[in-house]
Amino acid sequence: METKRFVIRKSLVGQNKVITVNFKSGKTVKYNHDEVYKANQEKLENMPCFIKYKNYTATNSVPSFAKEFIIE
Repeated sequence: METKRFVIRKSLVGQNKVITVNFKSGKTVKYNHDEVYKANQEKLENMPCFIKYKNYTATNSVPSFAKEFIIE
């Protein structure tokens, strides 16, 4: 799956998707959606955006809690 922003969505949990993000800056990163979600589930599920919209996005870069999950 390709996107223009980092995203964790409740609807993608369990699908073991590898997401490729093409940021506006030209930087491209890949990560396993389920690995990031599992490692940060409690944090994500307590965020207001995740409670209301069932997703978390970051437009300009990978958030610090997900950097260790970037696939080289």
